[in-house]
Amino acid sequence: QVHPVESGGGLVQPGGSLRLSCVASGHIYARDCVAWFRQAPGKEREGVACRLTNGLLTTYDDSVQVRFNIAQGIDANTVYLLMNSLKPENTAMYYCAVGPGCNMERPQAFPYWGQGTQVIVSS
Repeated sequence: QVHPVESGGGLVQPGGSLRLSCVASGHIYARDCVAWFRQAPGKEREGVACRLTNGLLTTYDDSVQVRFNIAQGIDANTVYLLMNSLKPENTAMYYCAVGPGCNMERPQAFPYWGQGTQVIVSS
């Protein structure tokens, strides 16, 4: 069992930055993917960024390419999402998920999910 726990959300002004953290208990294998998803009110959950633990693949949604960066921390159980130049449309609950492979089109393929951390981008 893997239990991701997210932190780092909050209120930020447009153009600002936030760093979200995902710390997962349990064993994460090199072939596993740690991903960030988000869900805004009234919208479906969507993939934001995904990183294979072995470091061989990192993918981003087109809307966050260049502005966001997914990075591993001190070990495989810690992954960050660095978000820069935030926009009001980035307001959502952000979730960390762990599973085999980095197919962000299929959230159902990720068996382990955190409770989420709220990000609000507003002036």
